[in-house]
Amino acid sequence: MPDFLTRRCGTWHFVRRVPVEFAHLDLRGIIKHSTKIRIAQDRNGRRAARVASKLNEELELFWKGLCEGRSKDELSRYDEARRRARSLGFEYVENTQLLMLPPVQRLERLEALVVRGVTNDPTARAGLLGTEKRPAFRVSKLFEEYESLTKDEVKDFSPNQLRIWRNGRKRAVENFVSVVGDKPVNEVTEDDGIDYTEWWRARVIKESVAVKTANKDIGQLSRMLKDVSIRRRLKIPDIFKGLRLRGEAERSRVPFETQFIQDKLLATGTLDGLNEDARFVLYVVTETGMRPSEVVNLRKDAIRLDAKIPYVKIQPDGRKLKTEDSEREIPLVGIALAAMRLRPEGFPRYRDKSASLSATLNKFLAENGLRPTKGHSVYSLRHSFKDRLVAAEAPDSLIDSLMGHKTYKPKYGKGPSLELKLKFLEAIALRPPKRL
Repeated sequence: MPDFLTRRCGTWHFVRRVPVEFAHLDLRGIIKHSTKIRIAQDRNGRRAARVASKLNEELELFWKGLCEGRSKDELSRYDEARRRARSLGFEYVENTQLLMLPPVQRLERLEALVVRGVTNDPTARAGLLGTEKRPAFRVSKLFEEYESLTKDEVKDFSPNQLRIWRNGRKRAVENFVSVVGDKPVNEVTEDDGIDYTEWWRARVIKESVAVKTANKDIGQLSRMLKDVSIRRRLKIPDIFKGLRLRGEAERSRVPFETQFIQDKLLATGTLDGLNEDARFVLYVVTETGMRPSEVVNLRKDAIRLDAKIPYVKIQPDGRKLKTEDSEREIPLVGIALAAMRLRPEGFPRYRDKSASLSATLNKFLAENGLRPTKGHSVYSLRHSFKDRLVAAEAPDSLIDSLMGHKTYKPKYGKGPSLELKLKFLEAIALRPPKRL
């Protein structure tokens, strides 16, 4: 049975106990509302579940409002007006929206007040005429509201992916509040959007912050405001429309030259100062073109060393892949095969900690003169891998398949086989150091 639904007198009812954390603010104990949907007309409760979901959203907003210090009277009046409208056979529509409806629909509500004899009932009048404003949360609570609405989008994230996702958006909200103040979210204006964009523009000029960083922050805020506005019916204006900063440059990472990789990085003893796990990950990235995050999150069942063609399978195992095309199989050859044979269960030391791995590798490369320019990083090895495939005249479809690139092309057939992938990987395999 769907959440919070129960059968009562032939009708579906919404029933929910007040959570412990709100019990001191809401003394009702158990909340009960009829969905007005007969069980005989909705055997599986699907329609009733949609009504229950709306009732639950309203209830959670009410509880959050109490925690934020808004008066119970303010929240209760709006809640009661919505329920009263529903009991009289109408959906609650705020007055500003009601005035935009055809005259006949407005007249129906006025007639209902007279016919039902409730013209002197202030709650009925508020319910049918939409005079109670929806209580809005403050801007500082924007991320909390957004997070509660997007649980489906992050359900497959690993703990580290979720941490990164949360931190960036929370930081954007904190920045916005520091500039425009902690006002009710439905009172933000286009001027606030301009002020915030100018704040970022000043940082780009004075602090050399990247335009891409500014636009990413503005984009996250814009998305949160839009989603919350739609889902909570708050009618928030698109305050960042046309305000992204110009001059953003997409800088491609600089690849290592093949000769540099062979003669420097893979020279015997060059990487001895690295811990074994970090060193082996670098070997695998070099020979397979995998993203470092993909290597460190390989699990035992995804490492097929006993197969006719040894390979690894990149799959969404406890984390969300960058794109659907990232799910793929890559044969192991040369130094990558040697490294994985020494780590048949993967790299638990760095699992879901790819940022820590990259920091370790990049620091080592920098301190040991193994980054020809500041534009080089461990991720550059992935770009070098692609260059080597291009030099070997590998088909574009095979390169995309090995790299896990999103192609935006229709998919036909199964794609390149392991045998074909192996052929080209063996052709570009590098000479391993005398000792790993």
